[in-house]
Amino acid sequence: MYNICVFAGTTEGRRLVELLASQNVAVTACMATEYAAQLLGKRENLTVSCKRLDLEQMVLLLGGSRFDIVIDATHPYAAAVTDNIVKACSITGTRCLRLQRPPSDTSGDELIFDDARHAADFLSSCGGSILLTTGTKDLAEFSRIEGFERRVFARVLPSEESLAACRGAGLPASHIIAMQGPFSADMNCAAVAHTHARFLVTKDGGDAGGFAAKAEAAQKTGVRLVVIGRPAQIGGLSLRGVTAELSRLFGLDFPPHVNIIGIGPGGAGQLTCDARRLIDEAQCLVGAPRMLEAVSAAGKPAFESVSPEKTAEFIKNNDLYSDFAVLMSGDAGFFSGTRTLLPLLDGCKVDILPGISSLSYLCSRIGVSYEDVVCVSLHGRERSIVRDVRANPRVFVLTGGENDAASVIRRLAGGGLGRVHVTVGQSLSYPDEKITAGTADELLGVGFAPLSVLFIENDAPSDEAAHGLVDEAFIRANDGPRPIPMTKSEIRSVILSKLAPNTDSVCWDIGAGTGSVAVEMALHAKYGKVFAVERSPAACGLIEKNRARFCLDNMTVVNGGAPQSCTSLPAPTHVFIGGSSGNMEDIIASILEKSPSARITASAVTLDTAAELTRCMKRFFFDFADVVSLTVARAERAGGHLLMKGGNPVYIFTMQKGLKKP
Repeated sequence: MYNICVFAGTTEGRRLVELLASQNVAVTACMATEYAAQLLGKRENLTVSCKRLDLEQMVLLLGGSRFDIVIDATHPYAAAVTDNIVKACSITGTRCLRLQRPPSDTSGDELIFDDARHAADFLSSCGGSILLTTGTKDLAEFSRIEGFERRVFARVLPSEESLAACRGAGLPASHIIAMQGPFSADMNCAAVAHTHARFLVTKDGGDAGGFAAKAEAAQKTGVRLVVIGRPAQIGGLSLRGVTAELSRLFGLDFPPHVNIIGIGPGGAGQLTCDARRLIDEAQCLVGAPRMLEAVSAAGKPAFESVSPEKTAEFIKNNDLYSDFAVLMSGDAGFFSGTRTLLPLLDGCKVDILPGISSLSYLCSRIGVSYEDVVCVSLHGRERSIVRDVRANPRVFVLTGGENDAASVIRRLAGGGLGRVHVTVGQSLSYPDEKITAGTADELLGVGFAPLSVLFIENDAPSDEAAHGLVDEAFIRANDGPRPIPMTKSEIRSVILSKLAPNTDSVCWDIGAGTGSVAVEMALHAKYGKVFAVERSPAACGLIEKNRARFCLDNMTVVNGGAPQSCTSLPAPTHVFIGGSSGNMEDIIASILEKSPSARITASAVTLDTAAELTRCMKRFFFDFADVVSLTVARAERAGGHLLMKGGNPVYIFTMQKGLKKP
């Protein structure tokens, strides 16, 4: 077993000791105070020394314990201690590694002094209260400030040693702020307001030492930031660099530990006990601002992120923390960012903790079960919610962004589903929680909170998706003296079977006529998109009526001729050409340019169109090309008899690149 010694005078040093204590190594941690030692707790392989060591004592320690390596993780301002560690390692022949906190980024507005004495001299020449956040080591220097006991407030660790140092310097109890960090910018702002400080004094402790939070507080409050500059530093590595070197030398493994936690609808009362415990134990929280606020982890380091990519980048590149809690709204497995985040956390140790979903919460509030509910998310997603509600007796909807509750209700009412019963849950689990119920028509025009979900009940669901709906299902009309053409039921059935759209296909119907093929496309591609392209305005109006009749919000009518009107449409996966107006070759060329593997089915009633399609099959070198000739005869009564009356033959061409004929 390897034997490692860490002089841990910083937060990173304590983190390193915790990481090493979880490995199969013996760890000796040299801490300056009893309080610092208490933060580490007890481990079988951990020995803690909590007294300040001089050079002679360091030599005795290192010479007697035969450490494989010593890591100097003392504070950047503890230059004398670092010097003694280097000398002791040299005397005993022990390998030494420096964990050094990188300096802070400064804005140029800070007042920077070489040491505490020069900073104290400056402050003596100024008026106003002073918030001192440099610890107790330099209190003697600052006690020389005129009016010290009246003007200076010292924020120090809550240890007896720190309190004794403050009292010894002459600070009254009312001017001592004994708190354990880290401190957020808001907490620093509160301390400035409490002390009415004009100056905030700090060391350049880096981001890990809270410098950035202090600088932000100074900017927000207008207080002057007084910085005591760092003494000269020897070269060193970041925490990540040190762990990488230890991995190389001793084969240790330090993967970040990430708990992905479902925090429920948002109210603190909905956190599970395990979620609360893991949040409290985490070294750093990651999540959207609303979620960080919801868990009420004041003072705990946090990183605001709504992007899985940014979350993963922060976790993997962070030099300070090794144990993260990533907060997910609701349940981590229910329309959560967890699915996107997980593949990005390769190399990390990941655990997932479920939470209370908004579905289970709302259903418990309204007293219904939810095992047969169809769940839909419109949060950042496009989907035909009218189609979902039309086809299913119960649908649960997560809203978000432009797809808010009011928008969903408008779509339902506009899609002919104004009669369905809608329950809207607003701000679930928050103090202003509200549950509203009524039909979609009754709730039109009602405003709802952004954090809303819907439970929709349809007592007459219908999911028509068979090929070849009866012709009478469609509204018919004339375009001037001629009827607007419609592909008949039997032909339509074969066309749909040849075209074979999927549930998420993007379909074009070119020369749509009454829209009968487009309607059936939309019924099959219920999670996709259908565009009915028609140059006749009268026919477009008829298509709109048939679209509304079937409640199809995944179908769009495009008034214009092809191929010109198709240039702005999304690339299709399936195309039906029912009318080309003599532009068949141009239409097919434009389709293949936009989507080379699109499946194309076209019908021809005239020999001229059939010949044109035959030329296209040869010109474009399709891998799959199929032609059928279909003649339909219908029974008609003639006197007392039924006679079969045959229709004109229809040629159905199906073509596709990248697909071989079976």
